[in-house]
Amino acid sequence: MQRQVLKFAIDLVLWGLALPLAFYLRIETHFFQHTDDILYVTLLVLPLKAGIIYQLGFHRQAWSKTGIWDLMRLVQGVGVAVVAFFIIMVLAQDTVYVPRSVPFIEGALTILLLSFARLVTRIQNESIRRRTVRNSSRKVDRVLVAGAGEAGTMLAREVSRRPESYMEITGFLDDNAAKQKQWFLGYQIFGPLDDLKEVARRHNVDKVIIAMPTAPGEVIRKVVTLAQEAGVESQIMPGLYELLSGGFNIAQLRRVDLSDLLRREQVKLDVAPISQYLNERTVLVTGAGGSIGSEIVRQMTGFHPKQVLLLGRGENSIFKVEREFRSEYPDIPFLPIITDVRDRETLEHVFRRYRPDVIFHAAAHKHVPLMEANPDQAILNNVGGTRNLAELALEYDVQRFVNVSTDKAVNPTSIMGSSKRVAEYVVQWASLRAGKDQSFVSVRFGNVLGSRGSVVPLFRRQIEDGGPVTVTHPDMTRYFMTIPEASQLVLQAGGLGDNGAVYVLDMGQPVKIVDLARDLIRLCGLTPDVDIKIEYSGIRPGEKLFEELLTAEEGTSATHHEKIFTARSKGLPVEAFGDMLDTLFESALQQDEEEIRHRFQKLIPTCTFTTPERQASR
Repeated sequence: MQRQVLKFAIDLVLWGLALPLAFYLRIETHFFQHTDDILYVTLLVLPLKAGIIYQLGFHRQAWSKTGIWDLMRLVQGVGVAVVAFFIIMVLAQDTVYVPRSVPFIEGALTILLLSFARLVTRIQNESIRRRTVRNSSRKVDRVLVAGAGEAGTMLAREVSRRPESYMEITGFLDDNAAKQKQWFLGYQIFGPLDDLKEVARRHNVDKVIIAMPTAPGEVIRKVVTLAQEAGVESQIMPGLYELLSGGFNIAQLRRVDLSDLLRREQVKLDVAPISQYLNERTVLVTGAGGSIGSEIVRQMTGFHPKQVLLLGRGENSIFKVEREFRSEYPDIPFLPIITDVRDRETLEHVFRRYRPDVIFHAAAHKHVPLMEANPDQAILNNVGGTRNLAELALEYDVQRFVNVSTDKAVNPTSIMGSSKRVAEYVVQWASLRAGKDQSFVSVRFGNVLGSRGSVVPLFRRQIEDGGPVTVTHPDMTRYFMTIPEASQLVLQAGGLGDNGAVYVLDMGQPVKIVDLARDLIRLCGLTPDVDIKIEYSGIRPGEKLFEELLTAEEGTSATHHEKIFTARSKGLPVEAFGDMLDTLFESALQQDEEEIRHRFQKLIPTCTFTTPERQASR
């Protein structure tokens, strides 16, 4: 409070002195002939100035952090005073002597004086902070910024404002020829990204920060490789979505991750239809303790559901995510439900009690080799659980049902993929019986980076253990996406609402698993095949070399969302489907593996269970 009073007094004194100074600059040698008029006018407009300072809060500004918008507010207040002063002087011109240019001269002087006071305070504050950093024993890193766009300049401003970050900008690199050799914020753009090694050596760079939120993966990969060859650390700024939603803080800088190297244009949510079907609705998420299920919940919180039912059979995972969500989103009721999607009676109790409006079905057995060894469980969980939920959704008039599927359901060669394809059929079958306001859809995508049990955490553990990193086959190829991207696709699919549809994401080009492994080794600061060996373990039962997102017969139709397509799905044996499901479940309950495979092939004409030798030839 005392500091605000002091700043108020300084502003008022400086603004008060600006008027006599304006008179002096205007009339010079005649100044002392009009001292009475000058004193009278100075005292007359002083209350007006005090009122503007108080009303616009000049004294509440943090002078040590003054920026452009603070100065704009200052100019606004002084401008109002100049206009008011000019009007007063015109009205009182027969009473006191005031040249008409004096209010404008005084306005310019006031802006200079008040801005100078703030500038001095800011310089003094930053000098103290920089002196503290210089006197510290901690090393200050010399930073080269890759990217001189909005993100790069934002980073440079943040570093300049925060000497306690122990970083010092040396300059920029940018491939835009129009920017090269220019100076941004006092820092030179040395040249294109290809000059990184030379610039890093010449300017003793310690760290490269990648400030290109929308750059494709190959550009990020190039910068990381060049930084490693130059012997300097590399970090990356967050993506465009994070920058737009929450600004930027130096603490957000992090090591380059595999998802950055695979980066393509992110899926952009079409907010309106999502908000329409989630706002003030009761939402049930199965598999809510898993990677995809929990991320679906995180993504939907911004659309203000009435309550969220967290259903899963693993109490530890549900306990963990419930505690996290209650802490981060206290305004949304989260209800934990421990049960199995195969338990029809408990599910019916949940539907009868809570009456969900929307269901996201993410509970499934997903590990291909494990389901090859336990085919009955794949059917009972992946197919049986989906049937239970779909039938209850029909009975209790659920508005939206979104089933999470996989690219392994296309021309399946595994038990897991076959079970997910039949689960898609179950959802389509339900869509044929849906009411006018109901929608049953499936969402099909590829491997999810960082999900539990996926290849990336396995590779990380192998690297931490010193290797080797095991890859099944040198030509093994997969489509990849991030956990948030997969979850956003699921939310968006519910908003598209084309009853019976199977949605497919445009996932760009597939990636070789061995290339993924090499990139991850490099990100850990090691050299593939030198520090960490890569070994080939052979294709596992049920695996394919190449995954597909569509069958040859399906093709796609466009939706109004540029990255999502509808598979023109065929193959559902509508008339006999119920009986075929029953015989499939009978085979599962009898644990008859041969009969299970036979029943799958009856249901899915493109299903071909293969041996590892035949898989390698595909």
